[in-house]
Amino acid sequence: MRIALFPGTFDPFTNGHLDIVEKGLGLFDQVVVAVGENASKKTMFDLETRMKWISKCFENEPRVKVTQYSGLTIQFCNEVNATFILRGLRTIGDFEYEKQIAMVNADLDPSVQSVFVLSEQKYTAVSSTVIRDLILHGGNYAPYLPKAVTIDVKPV
Repeated sequence: MRIALFPGTFDPFTNGHLDIVEKGLGLFDQVVVAVGENASKKTMFDLETRMKWISKCFENEPRVKVTQYSGLTIQFCNEVNATFILRGLRTIGDFEYEKQIAMVNADLDPSVQSVFVLSEQKYTAVSSTVIRDLILHGGNYAPYLPKAVTIDVKPV
């Protein structure tokens, strides 16, 4: 079985993230969406809320599993038997950043392959950071989030 891990903070989970998972389902038998806990990052939404949103987005897709993790992504791949790390690219800056991480991950465990997919053009300008700013300042964030997320967005 070809299992891909899609790691991220997903604060919040966006239409761009949704697009990457859907593309991953075309390539892999299973996509594990791993919501990372990062002590150095201050998130707007708590872990339970973020996991609930993602689970609701894929409630009718049994090939998507949603879980949480902390620590090194490459180690978590081994825990869930993922031999691929799925990453989305919006810009050349994303590519440079992701390439560095992929090279280190390949050194740590050559059996896990990083796979990059391009996000749709309409998602390239939107990041979770931009959406958090819209939420904080009363902007219209709804077009950038799946319906499962826009229903009950409440900052922590």
